[in-house]
Amino acid sequence: MKHHFLRGARVYLSGPMDFVASRADEKKLGWRNRVGDFLRSMGAIVFDPWFKPSVRGLHEYGLEDIKSVDARETWSFEPGQRGDEARAACAEKFWETLHIDLRMVDTSDFTIAYVPTNIYSVGTVHEIVLARQQLKPVLFVSPPVIFPALDKMREHLSGDPAGLALLEKLAAEVPIKPNPRGIPSLWYMPLLGGGGFFDGFGFANYAERFQWLPTPADDLEQRHPPQNPLLPFLEKLASEIPRRWDSRTRQYVTNDDWLLWELDGTPRTEPPEKPPTVSEK
Repeated sequence: MKHHFLRGARVYLSGPMDFVASRADEKKLGWRNRVGDFLRSMGAIVFDPWFKPSVRGLHEYGLEDIKSVDARETWSFEPGQRGDEARAACAEKFWETLHIDLRMVDTSDFTIAYVPTNIYSVGTVHEIVLARQQLKPVLFVSPPVIFPALDKMREHLSGDPAGLALLEKLAAEVPIKPNPRGIPSLWYMPLLGGGGFFDGFGFANYAERFQWLPTPADDLEQRHPPQNPLLPFLEKLASEIPRRWDSRTRQYVTNDDWLLWELDGTPRTEPPEKPPTVSEK
């Protein structure tokens, strides 16, 4: 019997939205668009925080756009009532977004999280922790982080000691930390376990099928082809539930975090037969 484990599965797409280089580009050309295309083609239900589902009875509740973060411009550290009012207004303004995003995590069967080590994101961490507290799988993509423009600038300023010193000071202040192997934070490793880590998506092998337009993500994966890309894993997931490595027994064992519901309206098992009455014996 051929299984389709992704058919009807609900997947949340977690990742930075606030401190990305361009929220407009991220919404239009970001990784969620491609991964969403891929998942929907396999029958999955995709929860994308850029395009939140409608909420019954609450029109436009929690909807987020490229200007949603403008609310923080009213933030203040001023003590006293004026400061408290400003901070409360910011918190109340963004509460709906936090509420609906966490509800999507709560409703999903598993989460895909894109976590480059050079982009600050609090919401992504919160969503990953919530999913893991519920023992749901998190597929964690940590791509190589490189700065080719920085290397070219160093080369350009090689004959300018003052300019080169300023560049190095800037790199330390930001800070700019290359991570060419895409090694995630050590905290994530025990949180997620050994499985579920990917160093890229593997877009190249599917670009023609989905007619994806080129983006900077393609350049990165061309320079650093992923060793363990996400999309082939998802393709295999449609027909095979992943197993996990058990260090104690040194073998692959059942991974019972992967609980994908059969919601077709039929009971899981036949109800037990009613025991015979005395008169029937």
